[in-house]
Amino acid sequence: MRRAKSAGASRPEDRLTALLVSHQIHAAHGARIADAAARAGFRSELIPLPPDPAARLSETECGRVEAAFFSGDIFPDHSRQFFSAARKAARLKWLHVFNVGVDHPIYTEMLERGVRVTSSAGSTAEPIAQSAIMGLMAFARGFPRWLTAQRAGLWDQERHWQPRDLKEQTAVVVGLGKIGSEFARLARALGLKVIGVRRGPRRADDPVDELHAPAALPRLLAQCDWLVITCPLTPETRGLVNAELIAKLPRTARIINVARGEIVNEPALIAALQSGRLAGAYLDVFETEPLPPESPLWDMPNVFVTPHNSSAAAGNDERVLEIFLDNLGRWHRGAPLVNEVAIETADKRR
Repeated sequence: MRRAKSAGASRPEDRLTALLVSHQIHAAHGARIADAAARAGFRSELIPLPPDPAARLSETECGRVEAAFFSGDIFPDHSRQFFSAARKAARLKWLHVFNVGVDHPIYTEMLERGVRVTSSAGSTAEPIAQSAIMGLMAFARGFPRWLTAQRAGLWDQERHWQPRDLKEQTAVVVGLGKIGSEFARLARALGLKVIGVRRGPRRADDPVDELHAPAALPRLLAQCDWLVITCPLTPETRGLVNAELIAKLPRTARIINVARGEIVNEPALIAALQSGRLAGAYLDVFETEPLPPESPLWDMPNVFVTPHNSSAAAGNDERVLEIFLDNLGRWHRGAPLVNEVAIETADKRR
């Protein structure tokens, strides 16, 4: 005979699951997170960071935290505060981060203590790819010369200047993740031939004309008009674009880097740009950030510099939140998490 459950017995769905969030996320989206948790079958308790970055959560509050959301509004002013709490959270099981790249040592630290980590890969793919296309189009259509003429007040139509049609040009995209694939899709829509470089096999939906393994990159460069860097920073890609590789590019080629500055050997790049061995570059990332004021890249007429901000877009925060909310339900159900980070991936850091 089955014994009746006592009225005071607690059910799993009655237990509160504590989530560490920013005070801004708590204020703006607390109800939405609670609704997502309820739909997933559990009750959530949000533990917000104090508004003062110097303040710290109590040991008791940290001890209740089981999941944490490192949202974009936390970085950089509240980062120390957030990870101070995360390090004290002995029950922490899952950390979701707004970052796309996970090459910071703190993520390896979390993984090594058994915390599952998920990134927001894909949340900024569209704006980054659009910024890269902007750089390509600005060079291809001659905006540097037009801007120079505008600043000088010159009406110079340069009737003998005839830029090449895009359909006659080739982009080699190193790294076909979400950013690289979105760039490739846009570039093909503009008529460019796109050659992808990736370790994995070709998939049916890859928006490229050709796909090659990384070992083939040197022999692909002779036909390359645009070398586009969208791959993660790993021991294999650090310093990948060096003087030897740049020398294999046509003198009319340009480099676009929206990945990590350490992938390109910056002194070799500067030398090639100054000598005319390379026609130009659009750079959003650099070996040293912020880019030092004395860097010659600032004043080069054949270089576009943006301050590691090619991802800027009003919709990023919402896309990150949607990934977090999706994973919140997955985490509770024990389903596979979106963008889960493997420890060997996170350990390939700068």
